Amino acid sequence: MNNFVKYGSLAVLSAALFASGANAADVVHNQENAKSPIASSTMVPPGYNTFYISGTTGKGADTAEQTAATLAGLKAQMAKMGLTFGDIVQAHVFLVADPKTGKMDFAGMNSSWMKEFGTAEQPNKPARVTVQVAGLAGGDAFVEIEFVAVKKAN
Repeated sequence: MNNFVKYGSLAVLSAALFASGANAADVVHNQENAKSPIASSTMVPPGYNTFYISGTTGKGADTAEQTAATLAGLKAQMAKMGLTFGDIVQAHVFLVADPKTGKMDFAGMNSSWMKEFGTAEQPNKPARVTVQVAGLAGGDAFVEIEFVAVKKAN
């Protein structure tokens, strides 16, 4: 990438932040597509602590139920650290193919995901990657999710 493109992009981002009234100290969740379940990117300014929340799974009969249970467990774990889903800047989702279909249930995962992210209560969406894997620890799990969250340092 040449310097003009690199620094030009930073100038556009800076101008967008200034125009939107955002403070430089705010975490930026770039959510250009309101219908998307994820942010296209996030930017964390200096002065924030970073939390790496290990992947976890949840119980349920299908991917949607397991995603809901996994997110509920992560929410409870994060609350113990004083964090909310609004503090998440990045997520990694690992899906196993449903044995009935031979495919990962991306739509099922997203149906539960969208109940937690991009809502009126919690509008922030993290940057996210979702990949299909051959299997997960625990045997019958269809989904595992891990997060990176940030909180302003005191």
